[in-house]
Amino acid sequence: MNKSTSKKLTNWLVSTVFLVLVGAFSLLNQPSASAQLQTPPVTTQYTAVPITSVAANVRHLLETNECVGCNLMGATLKDANLPAANLENANLQGADLERANLQGTNLQGANLQGADLGKANIIGANLERANLFDADLEKANLTDANILGANFQGADLEKAIGPQGFTMQ
Repeated sequence: MNKSTSKKLTNWLVSTVFLVLVGAFSLLNQPSASAQLQTPPVTTQYTAVPITSVAANVRHLLETNECVGCNLMGATLKDANLPAANLENANLQGADLERANLQGTNLQGANLQGADLGKANIIGANLERANLFDADLEKANLTDANILGANFQGADLEKAIGPQGFTMQ
């Protein structure tokens, strides 16, 4: 066999292998026709859950005196007048409630971890099962407040006025 025939045969073989590989890879990217016929169309319906900002929740609270279970994390409510507000199960973690009027407010199950409640009027409020871990309650008035099951661990209770029978440390 001469060199030119051998060279032609080698070129033809390399070209053929190349074309076969290109064809094989292009078929890999194609969806299978049988899979398309056997797979029923999937229709997914999404229910949009409204995402409400802390600022919107603060506006709602100030307008309606109610924000049950809402997110008020880090909210600024300094000097807010919220007597008899309903904040059951609300997240007030790190909120600023210094000097706020929370007299008779329902804070049952609320998360007030690290919140500033210094000098706040919390007379007669419901703090049952509330989380006041590391909260600042310095000089706060909790007279007649329901504190059953509330967590005061690490809270600053300096000069706070507690409910009858509860000694502030």
